[in-house]
Amino acid sequence: MMDRLQRGVLKVKSKSLNWQRDTLWGMGAGGRFFQNARGARIVIYHGICQGGHTRFNNIFLTRDVFEGQLKLYKKYFNVISLDDFYAQRFSAGRYNICLTFDDGFANNHKYVMPLLEQYQVPATFFVTGIREHGYDILWNDFLGIISRYGPAGLEYKGEHFKKNKWNKYISQTSGLMMQDIIRAGGFGLKVEMMELLGGLVDFRDTKQDEDFWLQMTEQQIRELSQCKYATIGGHTDYHNDLAKIPVADARAEMLGSKKFLENIIQKEVNAFAFPYGTYTRDVVAAAKELGYRQLLAMEFFYPEDFEDSAMRERLTVSPFISVNNQMHANVTGRY
Repeated sequence: MMDRLQRGVLKVKSKSLNWQRDTLWGMGAGGRFFQNARGARIVIYHGICQGGHTRFNNIFLTRDVFEGQLKLYKKYFNVISLDDFYAQRFSAGRYNICLTFDDGFANNHKYVMPLLEQYQVPATFFVTGIREHGYDILWNDFLGIISRYGPAGLEYKGEHFKKNKWNKYISQTSGLMMQDIIRAGGFGLKVEMMELLGGLVDFRDTKQDEDFWLQMTEQQIRELSQCKYATIGGHTDYHNDLAKIPVADARAEMLGSKKFLENIIQKEVNAFAFPYGTYTRDVVAAAKELGYRQLLAMEFFYPEDFEDSAMRERLTVSPFISVNNQMHANVTGRY
């Protein structure tokens, strides 16, 4: 395991390389790398907003940055659907990229769908079934908002929590982050948390923050599915960590999400993305039994994953680097 000094050196080197690549790009000499690149990768996006993209988390991009990436995809890459990626219908003369979006934010319908149509680029959207259960927000986004706007310290279930410099609530007893404590449980624990902390912040009255938490309605999911460049996949009912709950509960969530989405879009849903990228081999087996033939992780956890025809790894897009450097990371698979 790397020590702090080693991590610091790597971070400095990475920043230096990013600067060098951006300098070359500004001089008009950066395109050759993309022109010569060959291979294929699936990348993960989440939310798209107008500004302040790191206000609550590290998974959002601004609309302008995303559009800048689409322009480079069109110029240098072969952007393919998830079905084409699994079928290995790759271009031999360009680097192949498959775009995916996790979590089902309403901003995907608002900003992403029109841009896909404008640039004629396909993408797959992994959507939860949370709307069917009467919620318009995922628990982790709720906690992110509370952590941003809530008090410096609070009492929760007999423990005192204080914010650290990254606006994360830390237990003063165990030293654990509240988000990790909540994530380890089922949806009942998450509902309890939302009910206990819900009165701290009137975030629903702040319209400019809607892009950061609001989930798509059933009508928006239906409209997105009707876009010729969009495909809908499952992402559980409640956005639970499937590696931390009983397999029977994980199976029920994957089935519930599938039925919910298929009822809305009137199409088969055979792709599934694991929330947080986590899973067990039992969860993988359950997903296959339910009819999911395309299973998307972030990185593989087990040796047999590499031989599993249903499993694919993905690279998460970074909100902290330039469009040029993101394209470079997409090709190399590292930051």
